[in-house]
Amino acid sequence: MPYENILLEKADGVATLTLNRPSSLNSLNKGLIDDIRNALRTMRNDDAVRALIVTGGGRGFCAGADLANAGFNDGIARSPGEGVAHSMEIAYNPLVRDLAGFPKPVVVAVNGVAAGGGVGLALSGDIVLAARSAYFVQVFGPKLGLVPDMGCTWFTPHLLGRARARALAMLGDRLPAEKAADWGLIWAAVDDAQLLTEARAIAQRLAQGPTTAFGEIKRALDAAPGNTLDEQLELERKTQHKLGDMSDFREGVTAFLTKREPQFKGK
Repeated sequence: MPYENILLEKADGVATLTLNRPSSLNSLNKGLIDDIRNALRTMRNDDAVRALIVTGGGRGFCAGADLANAGFNDGIARSPGEGVAHSMEIAYNPLVRDLAGFPKPVVVAVNGVAAGGGVGLALSGDIVLAARSAYFVQVFGPKLGLVPDMGCTWFTPHLLGRARARALAMLGDRLPAEKAADWGLIWAAVDDAQLLTEARAIAQRLAQGPTTAFGEIKRALDAAPGNTLDEQLELERKTQHKLGDMSDFREGVTAFLTKREPQFKGK
């Protein structure tokens, strides 16, 4: 399927989705969001895709929402606030849900700026790498008089704690990639020239693993903050029941007992 706003490549079990609006620093408008969501929908059931890389084309990852050319005007009169809420309901929020809920491992490679909603887009992935020259910045409050969105008010306090999340949101200061890694916002900062090489290496490792189990790991970890210990223990029990009856578990046990590397199929 051809896409106007993204590039999509597949090789060795890994799909690479590149945001491809470089002239606008890959700012998010309806066309770009639709392309990403359509690609994710197609890849969910594509057995040839066992891991996904998301990155940005050009000199930036994503500059957030495209305020100049959003593309959401459907001819219905709305106040500015109603218009923002409408676009969030039909596009921005579903995009975060689709990426965060993608049933296969997602590696995000942040090149250059991740600003505004671009921060939420990046943090919707599972393992986030950033080039050393990259940075994260939340401009919603100090520049636009809005609250952070695309999940930023959920991701940042969970990852950074109350003090850092509030300061970043209220001051709008840049958070360089190396500090983001030191603080635990992302997995690692890597040399610019090695960003995609490192992302591919991680994605290929994940693609060779038990991808169904990885999807269940994502769901279990996401459920934990809202569960009591007893509820989480029960979730773990039910999940192990499901996974324990799958061929990947049998293969893992056999490989362990025979001292060889497992050959997982994601089934």
